[in-house]
Amino acid sequence: MKVVVIGGTGLIGSKVVHGLGAHGHEVVAAAPSTGVDTLTGEGLAEALRGASVVVDVSNSPSFEDQAVMDFFCASTANLLRAEAEAGVGHHVALSVVGTDRLQGSGYFRAKQAQEEQIRASGIPYSIVHATQFFEFAKGLADGVTEGDTVRLPAGRIQPMVSDDVAAAVGRTAVGAPVHGVVEVGGPEVFELAEFIRMGLTALDDPRKIVTDPQATYWGAELQPDTLLPGPDAQLGEVRFADWLARQK
Repeated sequence: MKVVVIGGTGLIGSKVVHGLGAHGHEVVAAAPSTGVDTLTGEGLAEALRGASVVVDVSNSPSFEDQAVMDFFCASTANLLRAEAEAGVGHHVALSVVGTDRLQGSGYFRAKQAQEEQIRASGIPYSIVHATQFFEFAKGLADGVTEGDTVRLPAGRIQPMVSDDVAAAVGRTAVGAPVHGVVEVGGPEVFELAEFIRMGLTALDDPRKIVTDPQATYWGAELQPDTLLPGPDAQLGEVRFADWLARQK
C-alpha cells in the first residue's frame, strides 16, 4: 500500500519510512524539506494522491504554549482536509502516554486538541500513545535545569527506545484502524530521577539531580503514575542500560 509519513525525515519518521519500505510498501517521507508543508498545505494534495494510510509523527518547531497549539491545530486541520479529499482510509498519529492527564502543560493541551480533531474528522484512525524516548533523557533534563541542578517532580516513567516507537507506529499503520488509542512503552519502570540520572551519567554530565515537590513536567503536575501506560500496553524489549552501553 502507499503510506505517507508526515514528519518522515525526523527521528521517528525516518525509522517508520525505512521499516515500511523494507516490508514492500510504497512510502513517501513528507516534510518541508521534501516539499510538503502541512502548515501551508504546500504539496499535500500531490503527496496524498493514491495513499491508503497517512502517518503523522510531526512535531512543533516551538514548544511555547500558543505556538505549539497553533501548529498542531493548523497542521492537523490541513492534513485531515487533504486526506478527506484524497480518500485516505486510515489516519495514524503519534501522541504521548498520559496526554489527557497532563493538561497543565501547554504542549499536552495542544496534543489533546490534535487528538480531538482526529476523533471528530470522520476518517478511520488510530492514535499511538508512546512513553518518553530514551533519546530524550538529556533534553528533558535540559528543560528543568537551574544552574547545575536538574529539578524533577516525583513520578515514575516507562521509557522506550525510538526504534520500538517506530516499529509500533508501523505495525499500527498496516493494521486496521482501531478508532482509539494503542499504548506502547518500554520494558522497565523507573523513578523519573533515576532515568535522568542514568542518562546523564552515561554522558559524563555532572549536573546534580534533585526531586522537588514543586517541580513540574513541562508545566504539568505529576501524580506517581501519570506517565505510565495501562496494563494492555505493548511493551518493547530494549532495556535502557543496554541501550546506553551501545551508545559509547
